[in-house]
Amino acid sequence: MNSDELFPLVDEAGNVVGQATRRECHSGLMLLHPVVHLHVFNNAGELYLQKRSMNKDIQPGKWDTSVGGHVDYGETIEKALRREAREELGLDCIKPRLLFKYVFQSNVERELVNAFAAEVGDDVKITFDPEEIDEGRFWKISDIEAAMGNGILTPNFEQEFGRLKMALGL
Repeated sequence: MNSDELFPLVDEAGNVVGQATRRECHSGLMLLHPVVHLHVFNNAGELYLQKRSMNKDIQPGKWDTSVGGHVDYGETIEKALRREAREELGLDCIKPRLLFKYVFQSNVERELVNAFAAEVGDDVKITFDPEEIDEGRFWKISDIEAAMGNGILTPNFEQEFGRLKMALGL
């Protein structure tokens, strides 16, 4: 990961108000920067989760959103979403729909999350990037619910999962 990579800084409405490096955004300065999350479902209604690489600087080794990534400075939300889906899972032909936006804050960063969902057919092959992801698989919603609060899911995903269930009526 390039700690000097530039991210846009935004207000809570998503308007770009500046720029900062990855290092600055993850340093505890609470600089609000946009990210994209994509929740990938299969035909059976199961949700794909990725196990974050142990090399990640935030929440290594925990199960997380299907696709998640930062928006690069000068990049649109839609373009970032498609880039991340292709880079992380090898998905090119998705039809994402925006579900919600919210601000997530941890002890090291503050993100404006743009959360999307998409369904993939049984014929779609997911090929995850081994540099970013240690493992990936589809989970039944009941299995995700049983894993909540056990320290195996990222806190961000656990919080977002509640929003996801409400938005999709799960």
